[in-house]
Amino acid sequence: MTQETAQTPSVIRQQLIRNAEQCETLVRQIKARKPSYVLMIGRGSSDHAGVFAKYLLETELGIPVMASAPSVFGIYHKSVDHQNALVIAISQSGRSPDIVNQVKSAKASGAMCLALVNDEQSPLAQAADFVLPMGAGLEQSVAATKSYLASLSALLQLCAYWNNNTALLASLNNLPDALEQVLTHPAQLTPDLLHDIQHCVMLGRGFGYAISREMALKLKEVLAIHCEAFSSAEFMHGPSAMLANQLHVIDVQVEDETADVHSSQIQTFAQQGGRVVSLSHPKLALHPRCLPLLVVLRFYVDIERIAQAYGRDPDRPQGLKKVTETH
Repeated sequence: MTQETAQTPSVIRQQLIRNAEQCETLVRQIKARKPSYVLMIGRGSSDHAGVFAKYLLETELGIPVMASAPSVFGIYHKSVDHQNALVIAISQSGRSPDIVNQVKSAKASGAMCLALVNDEQSPLAQAADFVLPMGAGLEQSVAATKSYLASLSALLQLCAYWNNNTALLASLNNLPDALEQVLTHPAQLTPDLLHDIQHCVMLGRGFGYAISREMALKLKEVLAIHCEAFSSAEFMHGPSAMLANQLHVIDVQVEDETADVHSSQIQTFAQQGGRVVSLSHPKLALHPRCLPLLVVLRFYVDIERIAQAYGRDPDRPQGLKKVTETH
């Protein structure tokens, strides 16, 4: 996990160069098809990348994005008409049968299917109309790190070409250097901060919530800490009652349009008894859509070190394996 996390800046630098022409081709095909909505397909970290894609494509392009329910086809054996959809399936391995079969079903109904995948020879890549490679290389740690961040950078690049966003494209060129800086910054989470914590919530807003989904999963996988992610707005609608028990709150800060309202909500939660630890990113001159990746990378580095301090194996968590095949 240490080595793969450290490879992230190089992976994204090479990916952005390699995929530029492919993104231009894809955008021409997408605009020719004029999809009325986007359907995201994924499990685990890839599903969380789909949440990031929802915020990204809806805020930047104004196109509706919905999440798939793979069990509808795989377990209930029902087909859904996605004739006017752009389907984006995200997977590191591209080998989970339910993901592959849902893409086949969507394609049969007339959808344009794009696989954002790390294994370009996988069944998922073969099932889709188009492939946008993550280019993360071999990933051996069970906890996906560089492949998750590579999926986000690929989505950002595709979006930037789709709406001809020159500011976002320029920031993407600077993103690998910014990620390298983050690797050398001080830790935000330490063994002492998480010592004896068994339950916590992770709160973000917008893109901060999207990455909170992924980071909460990593706390479960790598440190066996029960953590649930909420939008800080959604947390007010009932779950905030748990703050009376001095619940531990991990605050995910992203300096974008949500920053002020999210910070205000976090202050309220602290006053209600929440024990708050904040995660953030350095103040760098990047497009706001790139900033969440900086938060995630620093978090990955920190929890790997905490796992080592606790005597846990971050690469092989108990009961998990790298490729999970669901039906």
